Amino acid sequence: MFLSFLLIGAIAGLMSGLFGIGGGLVIVPVLIGSFGAMGFASDSAIHLAIGTSLASIIVTASSASYAHYCRGSIDWQVVNRLGIGLIVGSMFGAWLATQLHADHLSTYFAGFLLFMAAYMAFGRTPKAQKSLPGPLGTGLLGTLVGSISAMFGIGGGTITFPSLSWFGVPAPKAVAISAVCGLPIALVGTISYIYNGWHVAELPSWSLGYVYLPAWCGIVLTSSIFARLGSRLAYRLPARRLKQAFALLLLIMAIKLLTE
Repeated sequence: MFLSFLLIGAIAGLMSGLFGIGGGLVIVPVLIGSFGAMGFASDSAIHLAIGTSLASIIVTASSASYAHYCRGSIDWQVVNRLGIGLIVGSMFGAWLATQLHADHLSTYFAGFLLFMAAYMAFGRTPKAQKSLPGPLGTGLLGTLVGSISAMFGIGGGTITFPSLSWFGVPAPKAVAISAVCGLPIALVGTISYIYNGWHVAELPSWSLGYVYLPAWCGIVLTSSIFARLGSRLAYRLPARRLKQAFALLLLIMAIKLLTE
């Protein structure tokens, strides 16, 4: 099965590089299926998938954050205003996910995939409507982003980038801020999933709470390499057709989750 984890990391990294989204949208549903095939308890498979996804994002988010730091493109004032909210939201989102029954959480995640499929197929980057709110408003935005991201095992860029664009943050800065924000979400979310799953008896061997270490290792080994490949391909392939194809993939995964 370790080869399958390497493949999951490669696919997730490729999708991340091609579309600028967190690989969690791919990692989580594929891991759910893999864990089910391995005979893991159905009540914990989705929690393991989400926790493992967030743990893998720590590595990719660190790499992306460092790259943007070297370019000097990070607006630290905005990051700091989002920061506390991201931390609080990530803790809450992870706690909420672990309190939900697996069937309910799976349904909510499938709904999120359907929303993202529609956004990828038909949505556009929103036009700026207003400037960023004050510290309280930005902190609340961070709380919302952190909660949703930790609940579903994504890095946050999927939500952060369009939100910042809507508030008039230039695209290069929005991309850099989104990358940096993925790191506290992944770190706090991972710690929370480890803590909340620490005493769960039905977890398989080699689990650290709700993080399955063999899957984490396989994903980390290939995701960063293929993310760079995806970034290069993004400039050579038709963007709209790629997004429509990815939207179809998300739709198929959502239907599979809803019908299992």
